[in-house]
Amino acid sequence: MHLPKEGYLLRIFIGESDRHDGKPFYEWLVLQAREHELAGATVLRSIMGFGANTRVIHTFKIERLSEDMPIVVEIVDTKEKLEAFLEAIDEHLQAGLVTLEKAQIRFYKADKK
Repeated sequence: MHLPKEGYLLRIFIGESDRHDGKPFYEWLVLQAREHELAGATVLRSIMGFGANTRVIHTFKIERLSEDMPIVVEIVDTKEKLEAFLEAIDEHLQAGLVTLEKAQIRFYKADKK
C-alpha cells in the first residue's frame, strides 16, 4: 500500500468500557478499519483522563484503579478514506470525541519477507 506524503490522522477518544455487540468498542473499530482497507490502526490505553460524560478523573494509580480508562484509536490514511470510514461508524459511536488533522507521512513500509 502506498500513502501520499500528506495524509490525515484520525483520533477516536472513547472509554475502555464502551461496547459494540458485547465486544470492546475499540476492537470493533480496529476490525472496521481493516475492513475499510485503511493503512493501519493503533489502540492506546491512557493512564489518566476524563471526558464529556463525567468530570471524574479516571486513573491507573493503584489506590484508585479505574476500570473505564480512556482509550484512543489512531488511524493514518488519506482524508477521503478516513471521511468514508467516519460515515460508516458514526451511528455506532454513542459517546466520545473524534478529531481529524493533517499529518506528514515520512514513510510507510511493510517487511519485505
